Amino acid sequence: MVSQPQHGQGSLGSWNWTSIVGNMFPLLVALSIIVLWAGITLEGAEEMLEEYAILAVMVPTMIDMGGNLGAILSSRLSTRFHLGTTELDPTDRVLWSNVGAILALAATIFTALAFGAYALGVLVGSPLPLSTLLTISLLSGMSVAVIAIVFSFAATYGSYRLGIDPDDTTIPIVTNVVDVFGMLIFIGVSGLVLGF
Repeated sequence: MVSQPQHGQGSLGSWNWTSIVGNMFPLLVALSIIVLWAGITLEGAEEMLEEYAILAVMVPTMIDMGGNLGAILSSRLSTRFHLGTTELDPTDRVLWSNVGAILALAATIFTALAFGAYALGVLVGSPLPLSTLLTISLLSGMSVAVIAIVFSFAATYGSYRLGIDPDDTTIPIVTNVVDVFGMLIFIGVSGLVLGF
């Protein structure tokens, strides 16, 4: 169990703004540099995205939803650490329930994304077959969800072990990593499925 916080102290680290900025600034600079990779990847796929414009419409949702799923799990894990109700035990049923819920949510969201992209493609006269969009969306989306889960656990546990408040670090880490890997996976899966 975590001892009672002292005045001005949280369960992990300081609530002092200079401490938070001191911890976060280097992390955010490093993550910003990493995210440039996602932009470079997107630029490299320009030809495919021009030919299949509906894929370009899917990119922001794919990336945002992956980050959101990771943020949800990170927040839940962080809360459980603060409350002292978890220690990342592989036999913890609540942890596995959270992972299952994230995967179920991902399957639902990315299926809806494929249907939405198909409907939009029909409206603007740039359709890809629904089966193709489902394959791209579900393969990419579920892969991104797994990455979000892995990095949610790693960032939360790593922050906790280093004595840094996971509330400060997990969401920036998870969302930025998912941005980069999400873009790479989406472009890779799309290219593979479409033979690009």
